[in-house]
Amino acid sequence: MSVPVELEALRARLDEYGPVAFLVTVNEQGSAHVVSVEVHTDGDHLVVPTGRTTRRNLEHNPHLTLLWPLGHDPAYSMIVDASVASLRDDEATIRPRSAVLHRVADATGGGPMCVPVTPPVA
Repeated sequence: MSVPVELEALRARLDEYGPVAFLVTVNEQGSAHVVSVEVHTDGDHLVVPTGRTTRRNLEHNPHLTLLWPLGHDPAYSMIVDASVASLRDDEATIRPRSAVLHRVADATGGGPMCVPVTPPVA
């Protein structure tokens, strides 16, 4: 499931889930490369550090995924699909494309499998 990202909603969720996420990129052979990163905001973008392999993968394929395993509600992880807006030697500025809260496999109780990240209700 993919839904448009409302940045204000994503910012609120980032406060909830914290700055540390897993960054997933894909190499030229199609294999995933997963690293732990600290995510920061910069205006309408997110910024993540990049090492040699991550940078090389993003130069080949500018699409990536960020995964936060658990937030305050242990039943849901957060997944953000994004693309590179700019790439420097040691960091990538990225543009979120979609974001969902995805139900964790062994979560107790009922609930939807995916919940779109939407603005908080005032």
